[in-house]
Amino acid sequence: MVKHSPKNTRIKREYFLYLREAKRRDETSIDKVAKALARFEEANGHKGFDKFHRQQAVAFKRKLDTEINHRTGKPLARATVHSTLSALRAFFIWLADKPGFKSKISYSDADYFNLSEKDVRIAKASRPKSVPTLDQIHAVLASMPAETDIERRNRALIAFTILTGARDGALASFRLKHVDLREGVVFQDARDVRTKASKSFSTWFFPVGGQALAIVADWHEYLRKKLLWGDDDPLFPKTQMGLGETGGFQPVGLSRECWSGAGPIRKIFRDAFESAGLPYFNPHSFRDTLVQFAERHCRTAEAFKACSRNLGHEHVLTTLTSYGPVSPHRQAELIRALGQPPSPDNDDERLAAMLAETVRKYQAGG
Repeated sequence: MVKHSPKNTRIKREYFLYLREAKRRDETSIDKVAKALARFEEANGHKGFDKFHRQQAVAFKRKLDTEINHRTGKPLARATVHSTLSALRAFFIWLADKPGFKSKISYSDADYFNLSEKDVRIAKASRPKSVPTLDQIHAVLASMPAETDIERRNRALIAFTILTGARDGALASFRLKHVDLREGVVFQDARDVRTKASKSFSTWFFPVGGQALAIVADWHEYLRKKLLWGDDDPLFPKTQMGLGETGGFQPVGLSRECWSGAGPIRKIFRDAFESAGLPYFNPHSFRDTLVQFAERHCRTAEAFKACSRNLGHEHVLTTLTSYGPVSPHRQAELIRALGQPPSPDNDDERLAAMLAETVRKYQAGG
């Protein structure tokens, strides 16, 4: 049985190059597209893309409806199905314009990968996020051991994340030269750091309190003065593996290399929260925590905009729509407060008015 089509492989390679160079997609996004295409090819018996017919799209949608998520044992989420079909639709629209495919695939054929309007609404429905509180994060940091180099690195990693809101890809690639402790700033330089959309920007430490800043400063000084590491050495080095006393491979210290991916970082977060008796929160959830922190503490629209830029957002609206949903608990507080008379000195009301004006200007193109 044919396991792959050489012609398909060549055209996919060309498409991935297009996504990377023309559409500026990162590798994570391209991997998701590759998985969607592989899933379709497997379901379609690895037929050549030049043999595509709209009925194949219909049959594939029916197959996705019957598939089970092996991790949860439940049917595939509508969001998963929607993202898979969207990736395939975009690919076949692109393919319909290529030599050798123009006469065989029409743009309208790609529309057969669409879901029903009802399923799209379900797929795009927002759900309450699970966001750690600052108290929970501080409690995790206080509970983490710091006897070995690996333990000190792990604790500093979590402290640094709440100070900066850096994404896990960036955390895996920071080097000592990117941190200026005197100014309290991190330069997320896309030439070295794996930032989203390869954007370069500066992030000043958020004043979140607790021991986070002291932990990071201690770690930075330890690398510089104790280990004598230089500018190009990693801020959070990967674990060095070696032979243990029993003969098996085990962690033996720190390597002078960056992590190649974010998997080990997520495991550090999972282990730290579980050890503290708390549910797991991934690194990205800390960005939501910082947005909530900004909503509570910013007293001007300008201050909120600075927090938005600190997270790498070019527009305040991105921060508000992607990270600013009101939690059910906070929603209840705000609704109950509506019955109270307004205060002439209410900072929250002034900030709300200024943010509304900022959004209005942005939508108007001003």
